[in-house]
Amino acid sequence: MPIKRLTVLAVLAPALLLSGSLYASGAQSASSLIISAPVAANVASSLLHPLPAFTPASGLGQSVLPDNVQALLASVAAPGSTAAAAIEGQADGDQSTATSIAKENITDLRKALLAAAMGLRDIRYVRGGHNPSTGFDCSGFVRYVFAHAIGLQLPNNSAAQFMAGIKVKRSDMKPGDLVFFHTGGRHRISHVGIYISNGRFIHSPTTGKSVEISSLDNDYWAKRFAGAKRPEAIALAANRG
Repeated sequence: MPIKRLTVLAVLAPALLLSGSLYASGAQSASSLIISAPVAANVASSLLHPLPAFTPASGLGQSVLPDNVQALLASVAAPGSTAAAAIEGQADGDQSTATSIAKENITDLRKALLAAAMGLRDIRYVRGGHNPSTGFDCSGFVRYVFAHAIGLQLPNNSAAQFMAGIKVKRSDMKPGDLVFFHTGGRHRISHVGIYISNGRFIHSPTTGKSVEISSLDNDYWAKRFAGAKRPEAIALAANRG
């Protein structure tokens, strides 16, 4: 090997070793760094990929996109996270880029919820049911979808789910929001579904029926509509976006 080439390698080798050690030590303290919006964009975009079709038979006992989607939710909602810092203008000033990333993340969360819900159509209603293999009641259906689509645990019944959410005006409802009804009296929340769009929602209605799509404009549901709520974790992430 020519002398000049050996000399260049001799100079570069220590530099490469040094940069490697710096990279390793930097990785250990990454959580304490404020990363620029372009870097946050690269990190966030690496989490995004086409959502797989939801298949209840093969999905029993496991989550749909468990790591990917929970990472998206955490990356936007977690206080002090790089995505949150970018949105708050604490990174390098490219706030519009960071906000756009956050909105894309929330859109992916909503798509995951609806994909899971749609995949459960025609599963029969069973009072107290919370699993596709046995059937669903209304709150069991909603709870299953949120847990298996984005790893978010909701309360066990519709009244508790109503209390846990953040109120949303009907005109501001988004896909994945929860819609509630008084089906057992005006003073009691007794039914819940997942909003899709254009006044439609998906739910497990009652004995003798299966998971289906209904309209808020239907006379029965219109008279009993109690309001819409957004689960707190999603509301927090959406507000940051």
